[in-house]
Parts: sequence; structure tokens; C-alpha cells
Amino acid sequence: MAAFANRFRQSKFKHVFGKPAKRDMCYDNIRITKSSWDSTFCAVNPRYIAIITDAAGGGAFIVLPLSQYGRVERDPPLVTGHKAAVLDIQWCPHDDDCIASASEDCTAKVWRIGAESFSSGFLTDPYRDLVGHNRRVGLVVWHPTVHMVLLTAGADNKVLIWNVEEQSILCDIDFPDVVHSCSFNWTGSLFVCSCKDKMGRVINARTGEIVAEQKLHEGAKPQQVVFLRDGRVFSTGFSRMSERQWGLWDGNSLELIDRQELDSSNGVLFPFYDPDVNMIYLVGKGDSAIRYFEVTEDAPYFHFLSMYQSSDPQRGMGWMPKRGLDVSTCEIARLYKLHQRGLCEPISFTVPRKSELFQDDLYPDTCTDAYALSVSDWLSGKDSEPVLQSMRPSNDGNALHPAPPKPLVAAAVTSSASSPAAASPAVTSVPAAQAKVQQQQHSSTAENHQHYAGDAVEKQQPIRPARDVPDAVVASLQSKVTELTACMTELRYSMASLTTENEDLRRRIDQLERDLAIRLKGQQQQQQQRQAAPLASGDIEDDDEDIENADGDQRHRIVFSDERSGSDSTTDDDDFELAQG
Repeated sequence: MAAFANRFRQSKFKHVFGKPAKRDMCYDNIRITKSSWDSTFCAVNPRYIAIITDAAGGGAFIVLPLSQYGRVERDPPLVTGHKAAVLDIQWCPHDDDCIASASEDCTAKVWRIGAESFSSGFLTDPYRDLVGHNRRVGLVVWHPTVHMVLLTAGADNKVLIWNVEEQSILCDIDFPDVVHSCSFNWTGSLFVCSCKDKMGRVINARTGEIVAEQKLHEGAKPQQVVFLRDGRVFSTGFSRMSERQWGLWDGNSLELIDRQELDSSNGVLFPFYDPDVNMIYLVGKGDSAIRYFEVTEDAPYFHFLSMYQSSDPQRGMGWMPKRGLDVSTCEIARLYKLHQRGLCEPISFTVPRKSELFQDDLYPDTCTDAYALSVSDWLSGKDSEPVLQSMRPSNDGNALHPAPPKPLVAAAVTSSASSPAAASPAVTSVPAAQAKVQQQQHSSTAENHQHYAGDAVEKQQPIRPARDVPDAVVASLQSKVTELTACMTELRYSMASLTTENEDLRRRIDQLERDLAIRLKGQQQQQQQRQAAPLASGDIEDDDEDIENADGDQRHRIVFSDERSGSDSTTDDDDFELAQG
């Protein structure tokens, strides 16, 4: 009976369905990086989506509001402060306007994204510049409970923990090999990391002391680790025969609890962990499937739920925090899949429920964007769990209010030269502009759902706030447009005249070809007539000047013409006897 019960285990997440967004609700025309570094290349929070892009001569990543879906413009807002390729990015869990990036230029940078960040088109000045590694930096991880504490790992076999505000190193930890992944525990007192030497290590985050170490997987390919909420460690890696595996370990001693083989593919498995409901989503790089499992405290510990399958392989993946989900549709997770051809596709995972009421069992209290400790309190030895908040809708009184996406460019009222009242640009406050933009987006979305139907959907252009443009700039642009129009008109006239001259030249060439054909034909006829007539010797001309007939004998007088000397010589035909014909 026990085996029968385990086989048919009851779970409220047994029927979780993944549904991709329609094409007009995706982000298209993005030049996704072609780097071979093992990273997800995408980071998402309730306001923005950031994707590492391919840039010549340096490193860059694009930042877009979540509501700005559709085809990305030709010159999108880019963060271009790195001098080499960007390898990893991650949003701060306590500030939705703050993002960290790691690069091959041996630095990590922290950026502030605001309304005026991309007024000039690109963001090049970082909020904080973290210089401490001697080789490329391939990993950035934010502390879950402490304000502005960041972990960086580089190819110099070092892990540095930073106080971002002061740009100072709190802890410097040396490793025997390159660190591939890191993850803090629930309180942030420890972190686990996987290295290229196949070893997993649990480290004290304040002192850098090694608490435990253990070989996780036998394979040489990169391993990924994540700290679970209950203190255990989950890992993904490869066996000695290059088969993909997952493992469950004790968080204090790294003793093996369970390890199983998954499949024989060769893509690195990235785990995305939901601490609220203990679910793990496994995303393989280059795969076209997303598997999700439920972790329990009792054996067999790891339960396969279902799999989302598509036809396109994934280049990278982004994970939306729980506070950015739509609870009205019973959405429990949302992943942002990067395709090979520049498309970012949101995939929503939902649990079907007939009731329209808030589902308490699906949405326990989740992490909010408030931090629990300051840097000084944490260094003094204090530990705290993350600040939690309910996900009930706003009419229940204790609600989680995800902040609306802020525009990347400040909104303004454009001035018109023909209207005297609009001579001076009107100033709009940022909250009012955000409300106006949000209202326009909602109305535009409603009109789109009413107007379009089926799969034949046109791409809707995203609504973007206007910029503050001075009148002088507008006048200058108008004059430039007038000059350009005149140049275009003159160019059309020149092209028309060139076309006429080309026609005349073509007619002359045709006439010359006809005349040449007639002449060639006449010469051929003359040549044929000459060949038909009898020809004499080319060097000697016979001229019978005197013919004498005597006694039935014919005597000839042959005149030889010497063309070289110009003289004529005569001789009798005594030596030749010619029979009468």
C-alpha cells in the first residue's frame, strides 16, 4: 500500500501547464549575445527585463520595461559601460531600479535605471564600479537579506563579497579553481558554490571559512548549485559517462541524500527555485523542454510533475520573482525564454482553478523588496530571514503592490510651431506621466483584444513617452528636413535627365550596330566573288605578249615579271616543245 500511495501521490501542482505568450506580447528583434559562457543571459523583475546583447568593441545589455513588448527599435536603450563582453547580470532583490553586471574586463558594475538614464540613448556611467578581480568576472549574486551586499566570482579563482555603497571588499575568499555558481541560504549567513574541480563547498559568508566540502558530480562539465529554504543543497551536473544528474545534499555537511540520472543530453542544467512552494524548474541550455519538480522532506524527495515542450531551443532564460506574477489567473511562475533568433518569449505556468477567489494554498507569503538588515548589523553577527508579505489582491487590505513599470524616458508635452499656446513645453510630473502612460497601455491592450482575433495578429507598436525637445531643436530639424526635401527633388530631376541621355545613347549604339552589320555583309559577298574567279599565281604573272605560228609549230614568248626587281625579262620558247592541242 505504501508503494501504491507513493506512485499516486497527491499534489496541488500535479496539473501545472505552461503557456507561451502570443507573438505580439513578446520582445522581438533583440541581438542576443553569442557568448559561449554558461549563463542565463537574462534577468527580470516586476518592472524591467534585461538581456545581454551582442556588441562590437565592448559589452552591453538592453533594459526594457515589461510593458514595452513588441519589436524592439533599431537603437534600443543599452547599458554600454563595460569595455569587454558582459557575462552575467542580476537585479537587486531590494531595489527594482538597481542591476549588477559582470564582464570580461575584470570588473563588476552596479547601475541605476531611472527615468533619465537613457535620455542620450546609452547609459555609460555606473552607479558603483567594483574593481578587485585580476581576470574576467563571470558571476554576480545579491545577498537575500542585507542591503547592497554583492557577491562576485572571477576567473582568478576568487570570490569577493562587496559593500556596494562604499565600494569596499568585506570578504576575500580564494579557491583552487574557477567558481561556476553560487547561492546564499535562506538567511544569508552561508553560501554554497560549485567549482571546476568538481567540488562543492559551503562557506561562511562573513569570514570566508569553509564549513563543508564534497565532490558533487563526477563529470567535468559545469555544475550548478542552489540552497533550498530548509537548508539542503540541490545540485545539477554530469556523471562520468556525461549523463545529466541532479543531487540533494545536506546543507551543513554536504553528505549525499539522493542523486539520480536525468537524461543523456549535453546542455548545462540551470535550476530556478521557488522557495514558497518548494518547486524547481530545470532549464537545459540548448534544450527545448522545461521540466518542473516538487521537493519534499521525505523520500524519494524529488517528484517529477510535468514538462513544457516546444520546438525551439532556448539560448537563455529569465526568472520572474513571485511578486511580479498575476494571481488572478493562478499564475505560479513565469519564465522568459531567449530564442536563437532574437526573440524573448514569456512562458506562464498556471494551475487551473474554477474559483475566482484568491487561492491561499498556491500563494504563501513571499519575499518583498524590503531588506531585513543593514551592512553594519550583518557584520556584527545578526541574521534574519527575508521580509515577507502577502500576495492577496489590494481589496483584502494586506496586499502586495508590484510597482508599475517606469518609463525609461521622461514624459513631456510636445510643442507645435503653429500653436502659440504651445510655445513653451509643459512640464509633467513623473507620477502623472507614469499614470498617463499606464492608462494608454491598458486602453491600447483592450482595443487590441477587441480588434484582432485568431493567429493573424499584427504587431502592435509599444507606447513610449515623448521627450522634452526645445523649440530651437525643433526649428533646426524642420530646416534640415526642408533642405533634405529640396535635395531629393534635385536628385529626381538629375535621375530623369540621366535616363533621357541613356535612351539617346542606346539608340545611337543600335544604329552603329546596324551599319556595322551591313558593312560586314558587303565584305563577305565581295570575298565570296573573289574566291569564285580563277586565280593566277601570287608571285608570277604570265603575260603572253607575242604568239607566233609557223609550220604547225606553236612558239610562245613568255614574259616573266619580276616583282622584286621591277624589270621584265623575255626568252624564246626554244627549250619547250608544246604539242598542238
